[in-house]
Amino acid sequence: MKGYNRKVAVCHLGLSGYQSTWDLQKAIQSRLIREKRAAPEHHLPSVLLTVEHPPVYTLGKSGDANHLLVDGNGLSQMGATFVRIDRGGDITFHGPGQLVVYPILDLGHFYTDIHRYLRDLEEIVIRTCAHYGLEMTRIDGRTGVWTVAAKGEPPRKICSMGIKCSRWVTSHGLALNVETDLSYFSHIVPCGLPDADMTSISRELGRDVSIADVMPIFVKHFSDVFDAETIEYSSDRSHEFLAAYVSERVNS
Repeated sequence: MKGYNRKVAVCHLGLSGYQSTWDLQKAIQSRLIREKRAAPEHHLPSVLLTVEHPPVYTLGKSGDANHLLVDGNGLSQMGATFVRIDRGGDITFHGPGQLVVYPILDLGHFYTDIHRYLRDLEEIVIRTCAHYGLEMTRIDGRTGVWTVAAKGEPPRKICSMGIKCSRWVTSHGLALNVETDLSYFSHIVPCGLPDADMTSISRELGRDVSIADVMPIFVKHFSDVFDAETIEYSSDRSHEFLAAYVSERVNS
């Protein structure tokens, strides 16, 4: 469509600390907002970050700190940290073996509908899991992606989501458990849901699946669902591209 730019730079960061990645998100979002203010039909690409984090619990702005069930000493013993952040949602865990995705999209070039945006993120995960023969679904009133439960069994949550949007530019995103150590979730009330049983692709399949396996499948479905033109950058090239991006050496 004339005047719309659906180019998305997909930057694979590898293992990266939570705080530094959050700071990077904010810098990218700020750059996109500046471009929107200067020229609503700008041609600066949106950005999608993929990352694994060292063990960290994050609490959204409306979350309940009591949903973290361990104190500082307990966190230290696990080698985990705790960060209060500005996304929606309650508490969740990020750690190795989990594909964390932060779309920093100018929704003005896609659609200005947050409900649709969340459902589209869920759809990408549902399609990604379907590639492995796993049937996933949504649950009314509960953002995220869940297993289709067998009769008499509760559904299990495989993907958590929480976002922020400013001037229709998104940040934060989703965490898809691929080969995550699920024991970390026993130290929180995941997403503030006492009955939430967390799962992973590897657990559901009964075999190991790596993030490297899942990543290209996820990116393909992202491109399909958002009708986006994706340009992928490896870890080394991502850091170079993003440094130029936030310093405004990448032009719109």
